[in-house]
Amino acid sequence: MAEKTPHQNTTFDVEGGTAHGYLALPPSGSGAAVLVIQEWWGLTDHIKDVADRLAAAGFVALAPDLYGGWITHDGDEAGEMMAKLPAEEGARQLAGATDFLLAHEAVTSQTVGAIGFCMGGGFVLALAAQQGAKVSAAVPFYGVGQAVPESYTGVKAAVQGHYAERDAMYPVEQARAQEEQIRSESGAEVEFHYYEAGHAFHNDENLIGTYDAEKARLAWGRAVDFLTAKVV
Repeated sequence: MAEKTPHQNTTFDVEGGTAHGYLALPPSGSGAAVLVIQEWWGLTDHIKDVADRLAAAGFVALAPDLYGGWITHDGDEAGEMMAKLPAEEGARQLAGATDFLLAHEAVTSQTVGAIGFCMGGGFVLALAAQQGAKVSAAVPFYGVGQAVPESYTGVKAAVQGHYAERDAMYPVEQARAQEEQIRSESGAEVEFHYYEAGHAFHNDENLIGTYDAEKARLAWGRAVDFLTAKVV
């Protein structure tokens, strides 16, 4: 019987207080650090599963709970909660999560990677822009929302984007423009992949009916390979 990946709820310090998250450790007990940033639904079982899958691949994965325990499967409620989370508050929590991981005894890397979905994809890009060299790999999946940066001059991380050709929330033309903006403003390594799919094609809970198992497997494999190569 395979050994179960250790996982636990945890707390970490942030400026002005504490925050909560879900921490998953690899079977070896140590590995490179990756932040997993939630969709607008909250810290759901799906996001925890993403952290567990990264841990199984050898990473120390932390999924911060940006909503403080609140989750939903209702789109209207999710939109309301996303609107109630200022970009500055999310950035404050993610900065604390970054420092927590870099100081964690199980972490072997000198930098962190970050992967996020929907709202979390926007926060991945914001984190990379704000934390500079602390973040070596940024992987946004169809990133949208309040945290999408206006400027990418602070990005030092290599960026691998995963975007959908049929995304009603973030049209592919905007994604292509974002790719070029990141590349021109940051000078970092940038690669975007585009999929014949809809928004949230990676989410196997299929809350908006756009999950695509084949495209999800392809994107996931690319993301894991990228994080493995870049987070050191």
